[in-house]
Amino acid sequence: MTILQQVVDIVAPWKQRYDDSTNLQTAVVAVHLTALLVGGGLAIAADRATLRVGGRDGDARARQLDEIGNVHRPVLIALAALFVSGLALTAADLETYIASPVYWIKFGFIVLLLANGVIMTRTEQALHRASAGDTSRLDALWRRMRFNAWSSVALWITTLVLGTALVNNA
Repeated sequence: MTILQQVVDIVAPWKQRYDDSTNLQTAVVAVHLTALLVGGGLAIAADRATLRVGGRDGDARARQLDEIGNVHRPVLIALAALFVSGLALTAADLETYIASPVYWIKFGFIVLLLANGVIMTRTEQALHRASAGDTSRLDALWRRMRFNAWSSVALWITTLVLGTALVNNA
């Protein structure tokens, strides 16, 4: 018996329960889409504000830095809900998804999204530590933050598009 078959056997009770309950299917998909809407929406809104504040004065940058810090927790909670609901969706049709190139591409983009979030968090921390007098360092960090904000927008949208492709082409 292959490892894949062993995993399929392990998740078989979940698959059966999921297949037999339209209420469960609706709940899992609703959690997944709500987490995507809330997490992605908050992240993109914060990214937009970051892009707008890039070259502005120190006070505007400081306010935006605080706002970025306030957005991290709800976005991380939404990402956790996305991950759990994504696992539930995968387990409901494991053999199909595991064999799908679109699934693995989407998974790769999720990893890129998380890596971008880590870089943004580290950049935020570096901005908090940077001296107000070191304008060249601050400008470089804000350029990095703006690049990662653009990357975040692109990654959230691409992940959504790949999820749609996965549903239709798995």
